[in-house]
Amino acid sequence: MGIPIIQVDAFTSKPFSGNPAAVCIMKVPATDRWMQDVAKEMNVSETAFLVERAGGTKGNSGYELRWFTPTMEVQLCGHATLASAHVLWEGGHLAQDTRASFHTASGLLTADRTGDWIELDFPAQPDEPAEPPAGLLSALGVDALYVGKNRTDYLVQVESEEILREIKPDWVALGRVECRGVAVTCQSSCTQYDFISRFFAPSSGLLEDPVTGSSHCYLGPFWSARLDKTELVAYQASDRGGVVKVSLVGDRVRLGGQAVTVMRGEIV
Repeated sequence: MGIPIIQVDAFTSKPFSGNPAAVCIMKVPATDRWMQDVAKEMNVSETAFLVERAGGTKGNSGYELRWFTPTMEVQLCGHATLASAHVLWEGGHLAQDTRASFHTASGLLTADRTGDWIELDFPAQPDEPAEPPAGLLSALGVDALYVGKNRTDYLVQVESEEILREIKPDWVALGRVECRGVAVTCQSSCTQYDFISRFFAPSSGLLEDPVTGSSHCYLGPFWSARLDKTELVAYQASDRGGVVKVSLVGDRVRLGGQAVTVMRGEIV
């Protein structure tokens, strides 16, 4: 019998929008090479690999979770974690009212269901002000109101939503910037959202990520401080687009989103 693999659109309630993630449920751990090959074959921004931990019953002991882009393993991924929780509940691996617990390279991450929404509990990863590295702003073609950096990414604030939506990066030049990715953000021009963003990561094997949960681990604290709010609603303005609810709780960030399954299959 093959290994189940499910493709889910995350941070959306509509198929073919949000951010697609593949979720592979395994009975035993696989080699890094095999997981990387599967992620390359799936060719979505991240493929999640789940193995239930020994002990407990029906997922009570949690799952080991790892994430791979088509070219590399990453240490934190929001949309593929949301997709993983969705698959566990939808497939009957977890009871609908049971918390999903994931043991990852970024520590213990959890997910809870609230109606049609899934809420992830992630570590906050705030940025610090930084000098823009050579080539960053010219590759984006923007002037920055602010540039920050955390452990993995750069954050660039621009003046308006029009500027943000019109960015057409020089992918070769942006790929030379040493970081996982770059989040460009501004305050939203409509009352439906508090802020919007886009996320570019050519050096990680992606060009533009449709909806990036992990970037909201620093975008949330960034905008919370500027808007004096701990509950925010964000929109990621990629071609596919997606909505992320962001709540700040101490040194944690709660990310809310929806998910929909679009394909089911097996690796033979």
